[in-house]
Amino acid sequence: MSVLVYIENWNGKFKKSTCELVSYGKRLANGLGGSLTLLSIGRVAEDELKNLGAYGAGKILSAETDAPLDDKAYASLIASAAQNSGATLVVMAHNVTGKALAPRVAVRLNAGLVSAVNGLPVSYQPFVVNRKAFSGKSLMQAEITSDIKVITLSQNTAGIEPFAGNAAVETMDASAVTSGISVLSTEVQTGKILLSEADVVVSGGRGMRSADNWKPLEELAGVLGAATACSRPVSDEGWRPHHEHVGQTGKVVAPNLYFALGISGAIQHLAGISSSKVIVAVNKDPEAPIFSAADYGIVGDLQTVLPKMTEAFRKLKASS
Repeated sequence: MSVLVYIENWNGKFKKSTCELVSYGKRLANGLGGSLTLLSIGRVAEDELKNLGAYGAGKILSAETDAPLDDKAYASLIASAAQNSGATLVVMAHNVTGKALAPRVAVRLNAGLVSAVNGLPVSYQPFVVNRKAFSGKSLMQAEITSDIKVITLSQNTAGIEPFAGNAAVETMDASAVTSGISVLSTEVQTGKILLSEADVVVSGGRGMRSADNWKPLEELAGVLGAATACSRPVSDEGWRPHHEHVGQTGKVVAPNLYFALGISGAIQHLAGISSSKVIVAVNKDPEAPIFSAADYGIVGDLQTVLPKMTEAFRKLKASS
């Protein structure tokens, strides 16, 4: 059984999440007793593609095109690659792109689809996977019975396992990829760590009290090399931009370390951080729901705790 993994690039580069996806695809192929093929759409240097060999890539299809991302066109190309490679399992990242493409690909392939898969399958025969349910509070098992299967992988749930090997790059005809989308302008964000790629996230809630009190949080993020985030009430108040909103209706994050500062812990917010490896909560209310989800908790006022925490991390970093 062959596995096809669609790998997304950002300006011709791959991120850490891509390495996890490739490594995951290799382990799936091994479990199914088959081969792994990657599909890259866009313009990516051959050396950049070949670097994925360290994570299990053996064969990489490169469909070079300057066409902007168009769900219909890209889904058609992914489905064609799956058919031509004989793939019985198609894998994508569970991000904005994957959530848009996976249903279209599944329809084209007459495939069963499970989104937001959590880690490796429970079993391969039958093919059963875990996914989170009830806003991340529990796991459910889903069996895909169709001949061809499509899944999207939740970030930071499978880990990265290195594999020795060399990747062979083959060109795939992308002339049929046309887009009805016109790009009027592109805004590139610099100097900020992307939430989706951050190993550490420092997030603030209404306990920060106002937009003017955000500097200490940003200082902590700077010391830790972390991305900044916020709860929905904060973005609704206009204290922070909406692209920093983490939760069920915002971004879902899966860092190694998540700081919840002044966040009460509504179920919608917990749904967005449930894949975090370690959660540290600071709140003056000892009954705040966030403490039930936290690995470490500090009961105290942020105005007192946050500067001391930042200074402690600064000293620890300087001594290491």
